[in-house]
Amino acid sequence: MNVWLIEPYYTGSHQAWADGYAAHSRHRVRLLTLPGRFWKWRMQGGAVTLARMAADIAERPDLILASDMLNIPVFLTLAGERPAGVPVALYFHENQLTYPLQPGEKRDLHYGFIHLAGGLRAQALFFNSAYHLDAFFDELPRLLRHFPDYTELWAVDALRAKAGVLPLGLDLARFDTHRPAEPRAGRPLLLWNHRWEYDKDPETFFRAVYALAGEGLDFGLILLGESFRNLPAEFLLARERLPDRIVHFGYADDPAAYARLLWQADVVVSTAVHEFFGAAVVEACYCGCFPVLPRRLTYPELLPAEFQEGCLYEDFDGLLVRLRGALSHIDDTRRFSLRDHMTRYDWAQMMPHYDDLLGQVAALPAGWCKTAELD
Repeated sequence: MNVWLIEPYYTGSHQAWADGYAAHSRHRVRLLTLPGRFWKWRMQGGAVTLARMAADIAERPDLILASDMLNIPVFLTLAGERPAGVPVALYFHENQLTYPLQPGEKRDLHYGFIHLAGGLRAQALFFNSAYHLDAFFDELPRLLRHFPDYTELWAVDALRAKAGVLPLGLDLARFDTHRPAEPRAGRPLLLWNHRWEYDKDPETFFRAVYALAGEGLDFGLILLGESFRNLPAEFLLARERLPDRIVHFGYADDPAAYARLLWQADVVVSTAVHEFFGAAVVEACYCGCFPVLPRRLTYPELLPAEFQEGCLYEDFDGLLVRLRGALSHIDDTRRFSLRDHMTRYDWAQMMPHYDDLLGQVAALPAGWCKTAELD
């Protein structure tokens, strides 16, 4: 099967997902991409540029797999005859209906409507977690009710009927190359490996760190993650207040260095107020970290039920209790492992599921608003 994988925002997790599927699929996957910057312009104008690129391709695809950043109707209108009528699968890494806004920012409904229009044309919609799917369809009716007439609320059920969950595939096996021969030892290390952005709530994380440090607990910090603006004040303050505890500070652009740091850490912590999947947590747990995570968002999906009480917290006091326990009983913490559980997200496990589901989508009749129940 010939698959065109179209990614207007080809960077970070979007790029890793596209490259991973192309590398592991049994299908022939052609990538059509644009650099991952200027996300609003990519959602508005990326379809025009990608359609121009597609018009020069001689082959006809059997399926188009597009990320949520593509304006699908515009792309298909301009891309010429070859992709006309081809079934489309739309993959949601995130969405612009429920993505949290920065303080003072007002949501532009145009971008959510791009999702709606693309979903109507697509034969199937895939979300990277059940939480993400539910959040999207909880908000979609409110989006439509913002408009003055012809709100087309029927579209909610039409899209829901052809939507499903398809978790992110990850290249977890790459971490095995850097696995240390000796078990963890020495001072316990807390890991932050999320973006340095407001939606990950670093303020709460460092509030907990300062509280534990004030209690006299001995631990170090590995502060990983990418920042897309000036270094947030919370991280700069931590570097001033806790210089003797910080083992690493900043983004690790070398994959080998990133892997080695994950293998060093003992406890991965999240205080996020937004997370659609949680790739950073999956990677850390695969490398042996004990997770301390909020009981919200996608995190309950990632952990086996029998471990949720010990790993998931409801409030700030619960966060402190779980961190304090993990650090105070570090030998038990280091014996704990979710590695085998997280292996399910490696491409070796996910690829057959992707290929089978996308094969089903390719067999569906094309049309602008068909519905289909997928296995």
